[in-house]
Amino acid sequence: MPTKTQTSVNPQTFNDRTLRHEIWQRFDGNDWEAFDQLPPSIRKRLNEHVYDAWSVNALMLWKHYKRIYGRTPRAERALIKYLDYCERLERQAFSERYAAQCGTPYPHDAAKATILRTPEDRQKPA
Repeated sequence: MPTKTQTSVNPQTFNDRTLRHEIWQRFDGNDWEAFDQLPPSIRKRLNEHVYDAWSVNALMLWKHYKRIYGRTPRAERALIKYLDYCERLERQAFSERYAAQCGTPYPHDAAKATILRTPEDRQKPA
C-alpha cells in the first residue's frame, strides 16, 4: 500500500538526474504490484510514456478515477488524458530548463520530434 511520504528527496538514489523531483511527488510502494493492478490500457500507456510514469502514483490516480467514474472505459480514458497532460508538463519543464542552462532550444523541440507511440493497429494480437 502506498504511503504519503515523498521518496524522491534525493533523485540520485533512484538514478534519476532530472528535475522531476522538483515537479512531482513520488509515493512509496511496490512498482510492479501497482503496475499489475492497473487495467491493460493504462499499463500500455505507461509503457509508452516518455518518462517513467511511476506506477504507484498511477495506481493512486486510477483509484481516484474509479471512485469518480467507476471501473469503466470512461475512467480509463480520463486517466490516460491526465497522464498525457502530465507528460506535456514534464516535456515543457525539461525544455525550459535545458534552454535556460544551455542557451539553445531543447534538441527534441528544435528537431520538431514527436513522441513515438505504438500504432493502434499494432497493439492487437495477430
